[in-house]
Amino acid sequence: MTDDKQYPNPGDLIEIRQGCYEHWALYMGDGNVIHVTPVGKADPSLSASSETRLIRKAQVKKELLKDVAGNDDWDVNNKYDCLHTPLPLEEIIQHAEQWIGSIVPYDVIGSNPEGFVRKLRYGGQVSD
Repeated sequence: MTDDKQYPNPGDLIEIRQGCYEHWALYMGDGNVIHVTPVGKADPSLSASSETRLIRKAQVKKELLKDVAGNDDWDVNNKYDCLHTPLPLEEIIQHAEQWIGSIVPYDVIGSNPEGFVRKLRYGGQVSD
């Protein structure tokens, strides 16, 4: 983390770069983030295109950003704000807190950490 890093505000999306993979979280304040992490073993299933996809379950956790990011670089990345108005902060935080401890579907293509936190911030699916 560099000294000129933008410090997050509650409700901000945090992009954590882990090599060639990005992990996403929602900043809650007081150094904490909400994010999803895969749990259990992956269950292979065939998709409509006959390619094997790994479908998993993930748990929604509230943890310190410094623990989630570790030594990985991270930045605030509210990249959809120019296209979509974020929900009111109180609503973002309230919805996020309701998910803590929940088990949710997880797959690399559809139900992933970025999609989960985007839905919390904007209230619906926002895609690239």
